[in-house]
Amino acid sequence: MEKKFPKEMGSLTSVFEYIDEFMFLNRINHSATYALQFIVEELFTNLVKYNRGSQNEIAVSLEKVGDSAVVQLTDFDVDEFDLTKLPEASVDEPLRRRPVGGLGVHLVRKMVDDMRYEYSNRVSKIMVTKNLKSPGVQGHGQKQ
Repeated sequence: MEKKFPKEMGSLTSVFEYIDEFMFLNRINHSATYALQFIVEELFTNLVKYNRGSQNEIAVSLEKVGDSAVVQLTDFDVDEFDLTKLPEASVDEPLRRRPVGGLGVHLVRKMVDDMRYEYSNRVSKIMVTKNLKSPGVQGHGQKQ
């Protein structure tokens, strides 16, 4: 299923409702809902905050494939913004020495089993696969 949302932070409530509907329709255990919401929230927020090429919509696609959820966020008429190439967050440094930002994407990378990016004709797509039987941070990490 796919739905488009205005490219603004205020859309997150509607995005969460959409995820809840997907989980209900696919009879997915409620414990996986938080992980999926966190993943989508982080990706959506990064597209809104840092990929300002347009003020259009972001399409969120959710699909259940076996025991996994496949999530795709599509941002239209934008410059290239590859979240998979962001530097790793420096989690070993004391808080006061860490640069601001990057922790959310770092956690997403740890939670998902696959994370990919495509860019063509000013359309940016970020795709992640999350095993629904390991709802927390027990994903296998990013594969490319």
